[in-house]
Amino acid sequence: MSDIQAGDTLREWTESARYWEKYSPFIRTMFAPVTAALIEDAGIREGQTVLDVAGGPGEPSLTIAETVGPSGSVICTDAVAEMVQAAERAAHGRGITNVSFRRCPADLFPFDRDSFDVVVCRLGVMFFPDPLSALREMLRVTKPRGMLALAAWHQSDLNPFCTSVSEVLSHYVETPPVDPGAPGAFRFAEPGKLANILRNAGAVEVRERILEFHIEAPISVHEFWELRSATSSTLREKLASFPDAQVCQVAEDVKEDVRGFFPNGQMSFPAQMIIVSGQKSQASTANYSAFTVANGPSDSLVRGDEF
Repeated sequence: MSDIQAGDTLREWTESARYWEKYSPFIRTMFAPVTAALIEDAGIREGQTVLDVAGGPGEPSLTIAETVGPSGSVICTDAVAEMVQAAERAAHGRGITNVSFRRCPADLFPFDRDSFDVVVCRLGVMFFPDPLSALREMLRVTKPRGMLALAAWHQSDLNPFCTSVSEVLSHYVETPPVDPGAPGAFRFAEPGKLANILRNAGAVEVRERILEFHIEAPISVHEFWELRSATSSTLREKLASFPDAQVCQVAEDVKEDVRGFFPNGQMSFPAQMIIVSGQKSQASTANYSAFTVANGPSDSLVRGDEF
């Protein structure tokens, strides 16, 4: 990814931050099962130190902070200053005090090696320009025998929450083919792909599982459209090129298309994620240090979570 592309990505997420903050209570509910899966697979427990990478406006950091309790601590990181500020406001509003915040990219942490019991990343790794470098950096700051846990979207056809809007849009604007290796929501939808990169990064005892759940929240079809059209920079950009009447027609088409996922007037989409976890080996600390000195982390300004 070039400096210009990285700058554009940072700008897009900066513009999105206020919408993510606005809808953060709903997003927290929607992806609570994914947060619970990361906590379970990483074995997060009271008293641990945890790093959340690409934490956006505060989740899963704040839920993990409640899990580790006052004897533990969490650092929430994001490459976008506005996201970090939103996360700080969310922590203050919920009275959570055992979490701190840092603005930094996923492959260049301002932390010493062997600093954290656990490192997690929920729906962020798919967007990193160089996932291998980012995972090596995550392992560098993980303590020996510490855990790293990641969540990524499974196949697109299993996740209508994501694809329903894009399928409607395809009737109005040509959608270019997606490069499966480029940053994007379904970059690691193929089972085994992310797990192999984590192994190549140096993790041991790598495991993968499919998480089946429902993306649920007490919102209406109309509120779903508002959330999706606001939080996705890609969707906002496309809609901005449409006449107002066409935007209204797209909105009505999307609402009609997804109405079946709103039983009793509340959202419930079937969904599947891939949860990958691994451990830092006892003898790997020197290797990560040598890699960083020899190669240096690559520049990155990309964070995760776009739907």
